[in-house]
Amino acid sequence: MIRVDQAGEYGATRIYAGQLAVMGDRSPAARLVAGMAAQEERHRAFFDAMIARRGVRPTALQPLWSVAGFALGAVTAAIGPEAAMACTAAVETEIDRHYRQQLDELGDSDQELSDAVARFRAEELEHLDTALASGAEQAPVYPVLSGLIRAGCRAAIALSKRI
Repeated sequence: MIRVDQAGEYGATRIYAGQLAVMGDRSPAARLVAGMAAQEERHRAFFDAMIARRGVRPTALQPLWSVAGFALGAVTAAIGPEAAMACTAAVETEIDRHYRQQLDELGDSDQELSDAVARFRAEELEHLDTALASGAEQAPVYPVLSGLIRAGCRAAIALSKRI
């Protein structure tokens, strides 16, 4: 679980880095993205520390997640702010599903991890709400874009568990 969560938070930081590289820092959308990116950095730092403390092997796919995440962020931002928000909405929908499953599986077996996942899940849901309120569903071909990104997230989660 820790490997997958660290990989997901790392991927999220790369998506936001790609978006900010295209958006710059002056638009209202960029300011929203920068705020969400800061939270994702905090999440990633927590899981980085947990990996080190607990001796968990990080995913070998991290270099791929770096490139893929940055590219996804850059491409969606280049389409426009609504597409960048559509990306966030799609990713956060899958992360919510993933974190809910983890919390169910964890129960009371690992309080430190459960507490972090619950706290981070709440922040991810805030990102989802922000993205939807910022026009995610007005992105060009939103259903297709969202569906592709969500499928990619599910594949990344499955691969990070194994590799």
